[in-house]
Amino acid sequence: MDFAARAAELREQIEHANYRYYVLDSPEISDSEYDALFHELKAIESEYPQLITSDSPTQRVGALPVSGFTPHRHAIPMLSLDNAFGEDELRSFDERVRKVLEREEPVEYYCELKFDGASMSLTYEDGMLVTGATRGDGTTGEDVTSNARTVRGIPLRLRHPLRGRIEVRGEVVMLKSTFEKLNEARAARGEQVFANPRNAAAGGLRQLDSRLTAQRKLNFFAYGVGQVELTDIDGFPGNESELERPTAEQSETTDAVRRRGLVRRLAPTQGEILLRLKDLGFATHTHTRVVQGAEGLIEFVKDAQGLRDELPFGIDGVVLKVNALDQQEQLGFTARGPRWAVAYKYPAEQAFTRLLRIFTQVGRTGTINPVADLEPVVVGGVTVSRATLHNYDEVRRKDVREGDVVIIQRAGDVIPEVVGPVLDKREGELPLPVEPTECPSCGTPVSRKEGEVALRCPNRKCPAQISMKIQHFVGRKMMDIEGLGEKIVDRFLELGFLTDVASIFRLHDHRAELVKLERMGEQSIGNLLRNIEESKTRPLPRFLFALGIPDVGERGAVDLGRELRTLEAIRHADYDTLLAVPGVGPRTAGEIQQWFEDDENRRVLDEMLALGVAPVEAERPASDLFAGKTFVFTGKLEKFSREEAEAVVQKMGGKAAGSVSKNTSYLVAGPGAGSKLAKAEQLKVEVLDEDGFLALLPPGTL
Repeated sequence: MDFAARAAELREQIEHANYRYYVLDSPEISDSEYDALFHELKAIESEYPQLITSDSPTQRVGALPVSGFTPHRHAIPMLSLDNAFGEDELRSFDERVRKVLEREEPVEYYCELKFDGASMSLTYEDGMLVTGATRGDGTTGEDVTSNARTVRGIPLRLRHPLRGRIEVRGEVVMLKSTFEKLNEARAARGEQVFANPRNAAAGGLRQLDSRLTAQRKLNFFAYGVGQVELTDIDGFPGNESELERPTAEQSETTDAVRRRGLVRRLAPTQGEILLRLKDLGFATHTHTRVVQGAEGLIEFVKDAQGLRDELPFGIDGVVLKVNALDQQEQLGFTARGPRWAVAYKYPAEQAFTRLLRIFTQVGRTGTINPVADLEPVVVGGVTVSRATLHNYDEVRRKDVREGDVVIIQRAGDVIPEVVGPVLDKREGELPLPVEPTECPSCGTPVSRKEGEVALRCPNRKCPAQISMKIQHFVGRKMMDIEGLGEKIVDRFLELGFLTDVASIFRLHDHRAELVKLERMGEQSIGNLLRNIEESKTRPLPRFLFALGIPDVGERGAVDLGRELRTLEAIRHADYDTLLAVPGVGPRTAGEIQQWFEDDENRRVLDEMLALGVAPVEAERPASDLFAGKTFVFTGKLEKFSREEAEAVVQKMGGKAAGSVSKNTSYLVAGPGAGSKLAKAEQLKVEVLDEDGFLALLPPGTL
């Protein structure tokens, strides 16, 4: 065998696989096939060390520790961006741009995500990576080349040869899934957890032992170029006939002008620069958009914020740039940064505060969960004073104690949680939290089911459980009974007007007593009783969701209602019938069957039906147009709402799901589609825009 040729072939195959995986997010081979190629190359290089090249994929694993980092002065400073925090500031930015450009018509902007990571500069000479440096103070960073080489998303050799020097700039990030696994492992070893993925990524780049950097499994996304000193650009991908050649006069201009000229010949706009970088082998996220004027900027800012939780990595805002490079040149720079770009910052989703006490809360199924009482702190634009600690195993694993300064995290509408303590700020020996032995509401000894971590109160008459069940039952997505908030429910329980979920429908018997209560009155009680009466005929899926059957969420309730049609059919269905419902697995089927066989649940259900509760059966599909088809909707839908689209799919005999899988038939993607679109492309799921979806429907359906 010609081992030199085979090693070269393996390097090419592995780098192509890396490009498909990290850049295109569309792998062509399995992980096991990739590992086989890698191990074969490693074996050849081990046997024949003279065949090892500096750009070999095997050289990403890290080198021996270094004593320190060498300062690296950036040829072109990595300047900061001005920040914007509201719509008025975006309009002011657009107004300043148009004033300098002397334009009345809207300016075209290129909108990108602002990755929450660590900025990095990568320098390539004749297509080979020679330097990786941190941003530092913008003028001088640190040479972390050995660490940069371990980041899989950073090509060691450009996919197309470029003679000369080019500097690529981007952000090193840690994916959310990687961050969670890293923190779990650190906590298990008794080490301090990281506050956020940004800290973990930045710390990974500054490890003196690059083998530790490799363990962080970092990613890199390119967002632009810095220094460009290419002798020619024949090797750059694209339509070469469209690339303007430098004139003799241009070749004699200053370095700065020469750089701008070269960049403009590489690509005339910011958007095309990113396309060229992708061709060279760099990952650039797809959630970008070209917009017109201030209103376009505002719309993108809102759309991107709505997708923040779906993204596989953290962002702390968006970056908005004038798209045309000749206009960027005309706008120029201030001492701090470019006049042609601005960063719009979102409210922070993490914050530090003090944990005042840990108390227990009883859920509707009897689970007893620890909750953190906090010094109020603003997280994600919302003031948070309480956060979940999940269970007492988690409390011990994270080593959270009363009096600690803790990291609080809140993403979107998710309940705030305690990430972990800041051990450096722990004052003295704080006492360990004590796991309760009795229910804090009724005093019943707690128990734990085999295989579960949660403590439970086994008392079905526990006031706290009943309160939580009623609050869930009357919720907006369930029975939607306005006027029965948490305080009212607890008050009615204390006075004996409520005893279980069925007693809601007996409240009209107590009307004379209720209107005499302080801060109630005839009008408020009248409205409440009217809302209760109207709720009796809610759609069957909402009623099923309201019952609080374990493992049956909003979408699962829809599936049950669509397939089995009536409440009677569902409550008397056997295990095999339930298992045949799409989306119902073995565990869920067992939970449903067990719930309807429980004597107390049957008593409450029968009592509600006797009191006039009559859930409306799901309509039969109007057609079988979408029979056997599953749709997922994502992004900002402009021509119809997601709820309207899902209802039409179900009306046509199809299924609307919340996540993309191999069973998804179509993904309907509006502007701002994020991780669901990426997964659909990876699984080769057919992607439709809104017009494509409408084309599948009979005229006038939506």
